[in-house]
Amino acid sequence: MTKTDDAIAILGGTGDQGLGLALRFAKAGRRVVIGSRKAEKAEQAVLEVKAAVPGADVVGFENAEATAQTSMIILSVPFEHTAGTVKSIKQALEPGDVVVSMTVPLATALGDGPTRTVGVWQGSAAEMVQSLVPAGVDVVSAFQNVGAHRLRELEHEVECDVVVSGKKAARERVEPLCDLVPGLRAINGGPLSNAKIVEEITALLIGMNMRYKLPEGLGIRFTGLPE
Repeated sequence: MTKTDDAIAILGGTGDQGLGLALRFAKAGRRVVIGSRKAEKAEQAVLEVKAAVPGADVVGFENAEATAQTSMIILSVPFEHTAGTVKSIKQALEPGDVVVSMTVPLATALGDGPTRTVGVWQGSAAEMVQSLVPAGVDVVSAFQNVGAHRLRELEHEVECDVVVSGKKAARERVEPLCDLVPGLRAINGGPLSNAKIVEEITALLIGMNMRYKLPEGLGIRFTGLPE
């Protein structure tokens, strides 16, 4: 069976940010497949989405099985689990799939604070993911700077721009996902190498959230862009 983008798989959909996206996409009427290292955790997240969004089309599986359901896979796991997660789903990935990397190499992976990033040999976490997926699978960087707290407040818009970086064709498949969340706007971030800049902005925003005591999280906006 040929995969399509009809469903959106979110690996790490049991975490705050991944679950926030699952809630938003489900509310927009899209089919959502939540993935986790343990199927039971994914099924628990499904119950939470259904409780918040009555009638939601959402299912939960272990990560590899979730990946097999669709060609649009969002990777929302901590940096320290990223390589292991990609390796665990490798057999379920097919040419033409798009993997969206939300991963940020925060220094918490090494026991340090979340306001700094660690160096990644490939240049960025997204480029590391690209180096690990099979040939024919494109990685796109997106959604790093969208606050989990704001995603889960379904009655409010999420005021944030989403910088989407990667190959043009793959990027253009991901950008419409932003339209599913009221208040989000996709910004053409160019090639995947620019993901490094966006990932570092996440650490900057975390520090600003702490300094300004904003648990709901700051968003970013780019001004002067044509409508």
